[in-house]
Amino acid sequence: MESSHGSSFSSLNSYIQALAQTPARFARRAGSVSTSYEEMSRVKARSGSDMQRTLRWYDLVGFGIGGMVGAGVFVTTGRASHVCAGPSVIISYAIAGLCALLSAFCYTEFAVDMPVAGGAFSYLRVTFGEFAAFLTGANLIMDYVMSNAAVARSFTAYLGSAIGISTSKWRVVVHVLPDGFNEIDIFAVLVVLAITLIICYSTRESSVVNMVLTALHILFIGFVILMGFWKGDWKNFTEPADPKNPSGFFPFGAPGVFNGAAMVYLSYIGYDAVSTLAEEVHNPVKDIPIGVSGSVIIVTVLYCLMSASMSMLLPYDMIDADAPFSAAFRGKSDGWKWVSNVIGIGASFGILTSLLVAMLGQARYMCVIGRSNVVPAWFARVHPKTSTPVNASAFLGIFTAAIALFTDLNVLLNLVSIGTLFVFYMVANAVVYRRYVAIGTTNPWPTLAFLCSFSLTSILFTLIWHFMPQGKGKAFMLGACALIAIAIIQLFHCLVPQARKPEFWGVPLMPWIPCVSIFLNIFLLGSLGGPSYVRFVFFSALAVLVYVLYSVHASFDAEAEGSFGQKNGGILKESGESDQDPSFKV
Repeated sequence: MESSHGSSFSSLNSYIQALAQTPARFARRAGSVSTSYEEMSRVKARSGSDMQRTLRWYDLVGFGIGGMVGAGVFVTTGRASHVCAGPSVIISYAIAGLCALLSAFCYTEFAVDMPVAGGAFSYLRVTFGEFAAFLTGANLIMDYVMSNAAVARSFTAYLGSAIGISTSKWRVVVHVLPDGFNEIDIFAVLVVLAITLIICYSTRESSVVNMVLTALHILFIGFVILMGFWKGDWKNFTEPADPKNPSGFFPFGAPGVFNGAAMVYLSYIGYDAVSTLAEEVHNPVKDIPIGVSGSVIIVTVLYCLMSASMSMLLPYDMIDADAPFSAAFRGKSDGWKWVSNVIGIGASFGILTSLLVAMLGQARYMCVIGRSNVVPAWFARVHPKTSTPVNASAFLGIFTAAIALFTDLNVLLNLVSIGTLFVFYMVANAVVYRRYVAIGTTNPWPTLAFLCSFSLTSILFTLIWHFMPQGKGKAFMLGACALIAIAIIQLFHCLVPQARKPEFWGVPLMPWIPCVSIFLNIFLLGSLGGPSYVRFVFFSALAVLVYVLYSVHASFDAEAEGSFGQKNGGILKESGESDQDPSFKV
């Protein structure tokens, strides 16, 4: 580092000189890691005021349920049953719920040990370094913004359907704009801006609003479940409408169940936003494990009951893949058409809760990214009166509203999910790395070699599953990959000792549970279509460009000013020191 250093952005000449030093600065900052202690002290102090610890475990359960149970479940259930699993979609939801719980364990270990608002960004920054954290964080925020804009536009569609008003009456067509961007949705913008005001005002009041909307949504879901069991027929669990179609509870066998699990797993996305609220939790050690795991378990039960109700209403080959519950009652001639309107109202409440939780999460991600100096520190400010990240909330809220104003729902839906799954994959790797590697004292290469070899085996399994034709050869190859993966895990478990033990809460059965999460997320990534990968490559390239042109230089300046340390191989804090923030109760 230079002996004297000014800001890289103080003048055009300074910036040009900084760009000339980009390779050296990138080599220095990209792999730099922080520690839990630093994240909760010096880094957190960059926000000025503190976020108030006002949330309890029941608030987190409410946020988790609200974030996961949106309108998508009303669509995903029908598609998975009709195309993949038939009545055994119930088992698909149970398997996906178990996998979501295992992935949630990885988030919980980090959130308890390091209760800050940054979620996955902070977790990756203390393990794989600044560049990996920025790349994944940037993709995750874009996923949040795109999906929130899509959710806001779908709200008008569901509400219009529920009250009998065509979507075209809610929107204004501007013919000079290209198709897909020419339907102006003012109502979606108003919804986004209203939720932005709520989350800027208070996290405590946001929780109250979420609790009320989530309770109403669950009442509607309970109503749908009861109607399905009342009006349904048990024979629909085993008999299709067309005798030519496969029959039984497992009409498509075990592959259908697991393909269905892969499809419905996306219905569980949302629990990760709860981890971004860790800095506002009264007692993280107790409340976060209950809040995250409890919400996943409750949602799994709800999903299984909903899928059972749907399977009783109609044989799987008669289920409408796009609107299974509404269509099931709309087609009845005995006075039950009104139930489809009730379902539309219930879905509207679910949209609002999922939008509220996601917008809370995206603002806290941006706030902590601002604390790390890789985006302007303006985003990191916490308002002293509201104790919320007002700047990040307002900026992302306006950005989301602008996209929701113009962009068609179908365009947005092709762009989401991949960033979130990629972050889940990275966090599962990070929790293994952090358990087995103590920076500066432990050789990281055995752990890195294990993570890479297991990921490659999982990728090979996924490619065989999706592209190899059915037959004994495929079964043999899948079995061989599974045995190799198990052998890799067992060998690592026996030969490499853990470098640290969690002080308060840790993922059990290490490294098996994180490895299941790693495999599942790779498998799901393999299920996504080409547009998702195009989006991922585009936004990743954009993130790299921002990092090279701005972030690495701002981070380098902060290091020179002493805002935080730089460690690629050293130790910022002795391993025996507590990682916990002294401001919360244990």
